[in-house]
Amino acid sequence: MLEKMRGFNLFVGMLGLILANAFWPAMKGITVLAQEEVRTIPEQVHLYVPYKHYSQEENQEILDLYTGLRVADVSDGLDLVGLEDVGLVDPEIHALWKDTENFTHRTIGIAVTARYMPTNKRVAKMDQKTVNRWYGTITMETFQDELFPGSVLVIDAMGDGESRSIGSSNILNWQRRGMVGLVTSGGLGDTDEIIHHKVPVWHRRLARGIRPGRNELESVNRPVTIGGVQVRPGDVVVADGDGVVVVPREWAVEVAEAALPFLDNVGRELWKKKTGRPGPWEDN
Repeated sequence: MLEKMRGFNLFVGMLGLILANAFWPAMKGITVLAQEEVRTIPEQVHLYVPYKHYSQEENQEILDLYTGLRVADVSDGLDLVGLEDVGLVDPEIHALWKDTENFTHRTIGIAVTARYMPTNKRVAKMDQKTVNRWYGTITMETFQDELFPGSVLVIDAMGDGESRSIGSSNILNWQRRGMVGLVTSGGLGDTDEIIHHKVPVWHRRLARGIRPGRNELESVNRPVTIGGVQVRPGDVVVADGDGVVVVPREWAVEVAEAALPFLDNVGRELWKKKTGRPGPWEDN
């Protein structure tokens, strides 16, 4: 009886080895497929929020209008033009650090958007070669090529769990490309280093796991959702200790003009220093 059981176990083991050798190459092929950038949209796909490109000159004109404006001021401006509660990002997305002496954490910029989503791919072993392949072909950072001076990178990563999509190394690289701040509905790591380098960040949570094996880059410069707010590339993002507010680009001029009289004393001095002009509040 014992000999029969040993023979049966040997048979099962050999069968398992045969099956593994037969199917494992195919499984490996499935899990490491690279993402290919889609340049043409099938007719069955319908996109209703088009991308609109703005020149650097157009962006700078808008940014000049928002000089010194705080989240509170812009929120008041939105109210005055009839956009109550539009663009107010959930306060769960909060500043990583604050500078209440020089206010260097305050950020005003033009949105560049990206979306990471949870992956449905799996690999047997995440060795360094596989990690590099994921970073290069699946969970890339191609949005960095779209950054420009005065841009705010907005990353929709709400559902990607422990994915550390943002760390001290890549965020400094993005900053060198002109990014003035970052807003994400996902997580980030290396917070001590990011705070040390004083890169303005608004985030929902901390995350400790690498992106490979956890998320994929879904799109760049498409509409995203951050804290219950629609953000499109080209929208105006204002962020400080009160959180984040997003102004639809078509309302940007009107909102800025409506918000300006609400500047506090610090903001008014900053505005006059940067513009060299008296403020509209001095006419009252």
